[in-house]
Amino acid sequence: MSRIAVTGGAGFVGTNLVRALLKEDHELVIIDDFSTGQKNNLMGLDIQVHEISLVNTEKISKALKKCEYIFHLGARGSVPRSIKNPRATMDVNVTGTFNVLESARATGATVAFSSSSSVYGLNLELPKNEKMWMAPLTPYAASKLSGEALVASYAASFGISAVTYRFFNIFGPWQRPDHDYAAVIPKWIWKLMHNQRIEVFGDGNQSRDFTYIDNVVSVLIQGMKDKVIHPNPVNLAFGSRITLNQFIDELKKKFPNLEVEYAPERAGDVRNSQNDPTLINSIFPQVKPVGFSEALENTYQWYVEHGASIANGPRVTD
Repeated sequence: MSRIAVTGGAGFVGTNLVRALLKEDHELVIIDDFSTGQKNNLMGLDIQVHEISLVNTEKISKALKKCEYIFHLGARGSVPRSIKNPRATMDVNVTGTFNVLESARATGATVAFSSSSSVYGLNLELPKNEKMWMAPLTPYAASKLSGEALVASYAASFGISAVTYRFFNIFGPWQRPDHDYAAVIPKWIWKLMHNQRIEVFGDGNQSRDFTYIDNVVSVLIQGMKDKVIHPNPVNLAFGSRITLNQFIDELKKKFPNLEVEYAPERAGDVRNSQNDPTLINSIFPQVKPVGFSEALENTYQWYVEHGASIANGPRVTD
């Protein structure tokens, strides 16, 4: 049995990862300040929970002291949120990552860091690969690129074992649908389930490499088992490219009378996103990703059955 830490363990990705890890009989330490994650997500689970902020150096060090592996998922998410309050984003995402790495340096733990495809920013070339240049457009993207640099520097300077995964538009069960900064897939499903119109910022032809949460969890756990470390970030997406209008067409199969309101594009939004999955497929050939249509159906059914359990969580306003 390994002692494993998950920062942000009450959030969307963290909740799914924690539940999968428990099936393999690991001892789990969860760190979350519950600013967006929900305590109900962890109710009844055999885990240690530390309600602390990533910026609290002393408490983070104490909580991570005996952990062998750290999934560092905790972050202040959302591009629009970072534009509204950049200092808070930098405090959590940069200083928080520094604190986690300092703990790993002291204990010898391996760190798996969650970055973001947003680091590519102004680079419009598709599909994205790990050798491309990066030019963040927003404080959120800049904070994630800063985290990547910290991880690389600690691996080079102090010899810590680490791997960075760049997440691309993850969706699936346990993702909050009901706050101002909710991701588009849960937000739209939830609105349509409650007979509300959906809002598109732009013309709807912008595209994303939507990645199902089960695919992400499979990679994270396999990476831990195989002791995967890598000198450069690894894009965690499998090369699909879905426009928002195509997503709307899928939703019409469930909600044929849905109403769409088109609004101006938002500052900082990337027009298109798609990964070249060559590297991730070479590292994780055993991971067979679930396709978008099947994943969307699974997600919809989960919200029908369990959506009320994660609605009306902590208010997220800045």
